[in-house]
Amino acid sequence: MTITIALNTNSINTLDLSPVLTVIEPLLKAGAIASHEQQLSFEINYPIEPGDPRELSEVPELRLWFIRLDSKYPWLPFLLDWKAGELARYTAMLVPHQFSAKEGIQYNPEALEIFLMHKIFVLTDWLKQQEIPSTSRLKSMAQMLGYELDEGLFEMF
Repeated sequence: MTITIALNTNSINTLDLSPVLTVIEPLLKAGAIASHEQQLSFEINYPIEPGDPRELSEVPELRLWFIRLDSKYPWLPFLLDWKAGELARYTAMLVPHQFSAKEGIQYNPEALEIFLMHKIFVLTDWLKQQEIPSTSRLKSMAQMLGYELDEGLFEMF
């Protein structure tokens, strides 16, 4: 079952995380976070002026809101609906990138690598705390972003 969190202009412009808090905090308190893996999506209602060529992930106010969200829940990729493109969109909000008409989104390679490794470390610790097996999940996340992780990496920590 997908959980959709609606974001509006006011929430974004005031850096208000309450639309997310009202969904995630009860899951954390109930210990039900594991049963909602890859079920979260965002419905972003943030109007862009007609003729503005930017994608939502290029709007500074939106990116700032997602940076704030990521600082609150750095393990959020666990909940995002990867198949629906939420991981890619979340990553685009946090990693410098450009759009290509032919190839789609092109992340800055170094920034993407730093982002991915940060998420691997955060999620490894968080998943262990939640007693959720992590290696296959993290390898899958890396693959979604175009990386192959060596098994030896997970033996280091």
